Amino acid sequence: MLDSKIPAGVLDNKWRDYKDHVKLVNPSNKRNLEVVIIGTGLAGASAAAALGELGYKVKVFCFQDSPRRAHSIAAQGGINAAKNYQNDGDSVFRLFYDTVKGGDYRAREGNVYRLAEVSANIIDQCVAQGVPFAREYGGLLSNRSFGGTQVQRTFYAAGQTGQQLLIGAYQALERQVALGNVTMYTRHEMLEVVKIDGKARGIIARNLISGELERHFGHAVLICSGGYGNVFYLSTNAMGCNVTAAWKAHKKGAYFGNPCFTQIHPTCIPVSGDHQSKLTLMSESLRNDGRIWVPQKQNDTRKPNEIADEERDYFLERRYPAFGNLVPRDVASRAAKERCDAGFGVGTSRQAVYLDFAAAIKRYGKTEVTKKGLTNVDEPSIIALGKEVVKEKYGNLFDMYQKITGEDPYSIPMRIYPAVHYTMGGLWVDYELMTTVPGLYSLGEANFSDHGANRLGASALMQGLADGYFVIPYTLGNYLADEI
Repeated sequence: MLDSKIPAGVLDNKWRDYKDHVKLVNPSNKRNLEVVIIGTGLAGASAAAALGELGYKVKVFCFQDSPRRAHSIAAQGGINAAKNYQNDGDSVFRLFYDTVKGGDYRAREGNVYRLAEVSANIIDQCVAQGVPFAREYGGLLSNRSFGGTQVQRTFYAAGQTGQQLLIGAYQALERQVALGNVTMYTRHEMLEVVKIDGKARGIIARNLISGELERHFGHAVLICSGGYGNVFYLSTNAMGCNVTAAWKAHKKGAYFGNPCFTQIHPTCIPVSGDHQSKLTLMSESLRNDGRIWVPQKQNDTRKPNEIADEERDYFLERRYPAFGNLVPRDVASRAAKERCDAGFGVGTSRQAVYLDFAAAIKRYGKTEVTKKGLTNVDEPSIIALGKEVVKEKYGNLFDMYQKITGEDPYSIPMRIYPAVHYTMGGLWVDYELMTTVPGLYSLGEANFSDHGANRLGASALMQGLADGYFVIPYTLGNYLADEI
């Protein structure tokens, strides 16, 4: 029987009590303890920076030529945190509840509540690092909605939040490299976890430049290598996301948890031909303002702008009025596939639905007219003002869509279709993020613990940074205290 090591007591006291009673390692002993980290995405980079800051001797490995090329950089929409800046009823408990409910009640509640608790600290940490989150006119941090919630708790940096957060973590990592606390090994691939007396004690790695095999000792090994979405033929993951590190940990005795739980993201650019090696994600943030619809008539070949509003089926708004277009990802994906399978799909392949911004553009345009005190403004001018607002919010995403499809999303609705995106399953870990191999830890998307059967949008970045900055510094010390 696996022991998840969840602390006793009421839910909202578990993490506080754990920190109050955890074993500690004093600073002089930390200098004699070595930690190996595999991966430099948000989880790996933040863990390396935090552990280096504490005084551990850290070795970090990535197969890219720079830690900044980790796939976390591709995350677009935002990061969740229970700050309640909007005063709309958000709280730590509501973030916890939304996450558990969105995951079909299959997540480990102790881990999820801890995630919700430390979420507010993540934003403070990133702002201190200089991450350029979007702000309101008065200077306050801005929020937007994501699927599966009825509050606005997602902090964002245009459509490139992952990139900006990774740059912040990378700066913290490079500071520790400059101080000599972290040694960075780029263009290295982990080949095997080394076990001594049943405990993880380092790795064998290949230098991808010279081809040489190298051995690296560590008192603990942290797997932060992301998910396994590329087991599918097409996904939104980069081709380098090959999950070899987690698989090699599994071969050494680390169990997998819920490997069947794979997320199908509802807003991806549809397949265009047999030449593709991957699919392109359109951020879930677009569902804040975009309305998803299909024609009411099957096999309708008319162009979208030729179909009158009364002839359109806004099927998510019709089926789920409480959430509308912001239903959880699994619900939106199933609904889109059902409509396409029933013959209502659009585009040449009939495997797509429309994501339409016309109503949002008009709404924002009218708001701008009011703000600027304009009078006798014609509709083209209102639309032009609205497009500027939409461009400010989603401009890089719209540019990417136009570059790939050749269509102007400001004038013609986007075509989207579900695609494999994220893996909720991963290496089994306990409350301390340790796998079934003593001394071998798994952080971020590489583990299974926080998202159940379906991840809410903007929670992946939250988990990666929570594990690296605020969880592993405590739990790792609890283990290493006995290794001195």
